[in-house]
Amino acid sequence: MQTLADPRFAKEMKQGKYEIVGIVPVGDAYLFLNDRSINTIAKAAGKKIAVLDYDQAQKKMVQQVGAQAVSADVTNFGAKFNNGQVDIIGAPAAVFRPLELYKGLGTKGAIANYPLMQVSGNLIIHSDQFPAGFGQKSRTWIRGQLPRAFTILGKMKQDIPAKYWMQIPDADKIGYQKMMREARIQLTKEGIYDKKMMELLWRARCAENRQNFECALKDEQYSKK
Repeated sequence: MQTLADPRFAKEMKQGKYEIVGIVPVGDAYLFLNDRSINTIAKAAGKKIAVLDYDQAQKKMVQQVGAQAVSADVTNFGAKFNNGQVDIIGAPAAVFRPLELYKGLGTKGAIANYPLMQVSGNLIIHSDQFPAGFGQKSRTWIRGQLPRAFTILGKMKQDIPAKYWMQIPDADKIGYQKMMREARIQLTKEGIYDKKMMELLWRARCAENRQNFECALKDEQYSKK
């Protein structure tokens, strides 16, 4: 998010008459499960998972694990989990209390303490209706607010009762990483994901953890192809 606010990426923030003038974090997204026995990818097979209609990546991952995708949107995915229409949803900690997700967790459910996604919001304007240079000024200002935003999001996670969190063994995390990587590569091939953005994210992940298996593969280093 800090990098995309850099003036070097100003051209990438515009498309036609639209311009992204800020990327706002909503937080890490975790799997909310109505039964904590669903503690591996294999056990998710056959389960019903809420999938946002516009999110092709979610659909791809649900297909890969052999689960059943249930169409949802941001207005009803929480309710579908709470009333038992789906077994699993992906959601940020920030919506735990507003959407009353503890109802869907009940006494048997759990939250897998391993983020599978990053949720963000884009502030978009009609650039021709704002003064020249407004977009970059806005992105720079919002970048300065990121530390405060992440502090607030961290507190929201801490406010979730410890009893709901389920730790994922390190050995199982590799399976999640491989699943997400395969989905990203396929969606990039299909033109749904932007190659430049995918490489930027790959570089960011590998800068944080060079021991990650994907860093040696370089499948997402598209500028070298």
